[in-house]
Order: sequence, then structure tokens, then C-alpha cells
Amino acid sequence: MSDESKAVWRVRPARAGDLPAILELAHLTGGGFTNLPADEASLARRLAWSDASFARQDAAPHNELYLLLLEDAATGRIGGTAMIFSRIGSQGPFYSYKLCNLTQNSRELDRIFRIPFLSLTSDFDGASEVGGLFLHPDLRTGGLGRLLARARYLFMAQHRARFGGRVIAELRGVMDSDGNSPFWDALGRQFFGLSFPEADRFNAVNGNQFIADLMPRHPIYTALLPETAQAVIGQPHRSGRAALAMLEAEGFVYDNYVDIFDGGPTVAARTDDLKTVRTSQEAQITALHAAIDAPASLVATGLLHDFQAFLAPLADNGSAMPAAIAAPLGITPGTRIRHAAC
Repeated sequence: MSDESKAVWRVRPARAGDLPAILELAHLTGGGFTNLPADEASLARRLAWSDASFARQDAAPHNELYLLLLEDAATGRIGGTAMIFSRIGSQGPFYSYKLCNLTQNSRELDRIFRIPFLSLTSDFDGASEVGGLFLHPDLRTGGLGRLLARARYLFMAQHRARFGGRVIAELRGVMDSDGNSPFWDALGRQFFGLSFPEADRFNAVNGNQFIADLMPRHPIYTALLPETAQAVIGQPHRSGRAALAMLEAEGFVYDNYVDIFDGGPTVAARTDDLKTVRTSQEAQITALHAAIDAPASLVATGLLHDFQAFLAPLADNGSAMPAAIAAPLGITPGTRIRHAAC
């Protein structure tokens, strides 16, 4: 049996000492990944923001970032990142484009015209957001991506008062092999004078206030955009298709909202309707067994800085788990858990 197969992977809160590992992951994203910029100072600020969020006693959502990491509990290897923003739009409007339609009738031509257009909105202000999901390319098998993604929803279920009534996810849009966005080149570049990689880096390091300052407020008729740009509106980057499928399985729905940078889809759901939040159950470990013949479940223990999520087979209504998994995670009889089916 390989060392990799023996690994006990868990998702836990990030700490200041994780900065080098996170920076290494950021260099693997390939651009267009605003929540994980390959900039050490920006990542250090995010880590400090996350640490303060986990330490905050007041539960009501304000402007928190919870940065979670996938870690091999035995070796400490960091294999991925995931993020939850408690309340978007608290420091300024959170902008999206809504793809709408205008229907007009011409009696003279005896035709009805359906005209799609993009409308700038801040409809998601006050919602929570999940994002920053990135898994090391070597680990994209064996269900670790699903563990990393769904750990966020278990965290939300464990700390429900810290999050809004709705939650969204933005997916990276289509880019070419050089990291350019057809959507940005057709639209955003005309108003900002920046290439997509330049705008992406600026946004990651400095925030998106410049969008609020310069983005046109009037509707954009998509027929006036090049066909290359029209074709990618609402389409995810090829590397994000699996992530979109996981989001849809969790209960997220695409309703014609797209990212203002690259035109990628934004999906949304009611927080309490998320599959993991809705179906998760609490239990207490009373026994540790040498082996359990059952499918793996998604399991979480602890609150805030002590939170961790992992995969483990459970027995006896969630009261028993394998000792080999429990030991490196510090789980003993009496530990409270929250679990959901995989």
C-alpha cells in the first residue's frame, strides 16, 4: 500500500504559517483566479483577514473570510484551498451582469424581435459566497475535490448564524491559451484600458473598487459584441465544469447572472436548501473500531479554529468510526460530529 493511499486528508482553517504552501498553489492556478492571486502580500492579507474572522465572537455576518485548506493530517502537506465569504457587498456593491431579454414587435415587418442585453446589478448584496476552490493537479482523484468543496457547507451548517439566507458561487469564465478572456476583451477592456491578465492582477491585489468607478451603468446589447464574446457568456472555464456539476448537485442554480470580468456563470441557492446543510446530522462518537464496512461519509468536528472535515465510514447512526482515521485527527469517544452522506 502506498503512502498516498494511507493519507488521512482533512479540511481545516488556514494559519499564518501556511502562507508558503498557499503561494505555491496560487502559482498553479493559471490565472483568472481572483481569490487566490499569486502575490505573497495579497495572500498574507487574506490569511490575516481569515484568522480575524475565525476569532470573531459576534456571529452575525459582516465581512468575514473563512479560508480552509486541504491537509494530509500525517505529513502536513497542503493540497488545496476553499473559501467562504460571510457577506458580500458589505464594503461596497457586489456587481454582476444579468443576462436579460427585451421583446419588441414590429407590425410593419410582422416580426417579433427578442433582444438579449446585459444589465449591471447588485442583486446579491448581503448574500454569502463560496469560492477559492483549488485542488493540486496531482490530487484530482479519489473524491478530495468533493471533500474540499462540501466541507464549506458543513462549516456553514456548524456556524449557521454567521452566514446569509442566500449563497452564491462565481465560476471562472472561458479564457484562451494565453490567459485572455474573449468577454473582457470585447467589453471591459474598452472601458478600463487593461488586458484581462492586468485587470485580474489589479483586482486580486487592490480590490474591485475600480469596477464601481468605471463600469458603464447602461445596458449592453449582446448583439453588439463579437461572436467570440457572445459565445462564452455564462460558460465556465473548461477546468471549472466539474466544479459546476458539484455546485448543481448541491442545489445551486444558474439564473442568467454572469461575472463582470470574464462572463463566467454565477450560481445561487438558499443556504438552508443546500443539500449538505439540509441533510447533515449531529451525533457523538462512542466507539472506535478496527474496520467499518460502510460507504464513506462526510464528517466534521469542532468549531471555528478547531473545525475540521474529512471522509470516514460510520456505523451505528454515526456513533462509531475507524480508529485509524480517528487517531491522527484527535477524535476520541465523546467527540461530537456532524455528518452527511457523500
